[in-house]
Amino acid sequence: MIFADRTLSQKLERTEARSNADFVETRARLDPGHGAEWMQIAGVYAMYDGAESPLTQTFGLGVFDDITDDVMAEIEEFFKKRDAPVLHEVSPMADPSVLELLNRRGYEPFELTTVMIMSLTDSGQHDLAGNPRIVSRVIRRDEVDLWARTAAAGWSTEMPGMEEFMFNFSRMGAQCSGAYPYIAELDGKPIATAAFLMYEGVAILAGASTIPDARNQGGQTALLNARLQFARESGCTLAMMGAAPGSQSQINGQKNGFDIAYTRTKWQLK
Repeated sequence: MIFADRTLSQKLERTEARSNADFVETRARLDPGHGAEWMQIAGVYAMYDGAESPLTQTFGLGVFDDITDDVMAEIEEFFKKRDAPVLHEVSPMADPSVLELLNRRGYEPFELTTVMIMSLTDSGQHDLAGNPRIVSRVIRRDEVDLWARTAAAGWSTEMPGMEEFMFNFSRMGAQCSGAYPYIAELDGKPIATAAFLMYEGVAILAGASTIPDARNQGGQTALLNARLQFARESGCTLAMMGAAPGSQSQINGQKNGFDIAYTRTKWQLK
C-alpha cells in the first residue's frame, strides 16, 4: 500500500518539477533567444518558458522547506521581471502556513489537478488488452516533426486555434534530454502520442493525445502498456500522471490501474 503523505508528495512534485526543468533547459539550448530559465529556492522549482507556456509556474511550494515572505518575494520577482504570471502548483501536503501566506499576498486559486499513481512492483498486474493492429514505439530522431504534428492534431479539439503553438511546444518536448516520445500507429498510420520521463525510480506519463478521427480504437491503451512496460524494465517502482478532476483522462487512469494520490491547487497572483 502506498500512503499519500508528505514523503510521497515530495517524490511526485520533484519528479514533475524535474521533467519541466528538462523542457526549459531544452528550450534554452535550442532557442537561446526565448529566454527560458529556471531556478530553485527553498525546494521550489520556479520555471519560465514564456508568458503563455503551461510550464511557466512553480512546483514544490511548501513541501520541502519553510516558505517565508522573503522567499515568496524572490520567486515573484523571478516571474515579474519576465512579464509572466506568477503561478504556483501547490500540493495539499504542503505546510498549512503556505495557504495563509498565499492569501495574505493576494493569490487566488483557479485550477485543480488530480495526481494519480500506480505501483510498478508487480510486473504482471497492469497489462491491458489492446488492439493488435496498433503498434506503439519510441520515435526515431528524424520523426520529431511527425510526433509534434500528431500531438498537435490530437489537441486541436480541446485547444482550437492553438495548433501552431502546440506543434512548436510538442516539437520542443520531443527533444528533451530525458524524454521518451512515444507514438502509436494504426495499420502504419500515426494516430496518437504520449510522453515518458523518469527520475529516481518514478516514471511520469504525460502528453497523451489522439487525433479526433482515431479515438476509441485503443491508441492510448497501447501507449500506456508500452510506457509502463518500459518503466518496469528501467527499474521504476512508481508511475504518476495528472488529470483534471472528474475528467475522462482521470476516469481512464483509474480504469487502467491508477489510484488518486491527491489533488493539487494552482494559485495565481492577482
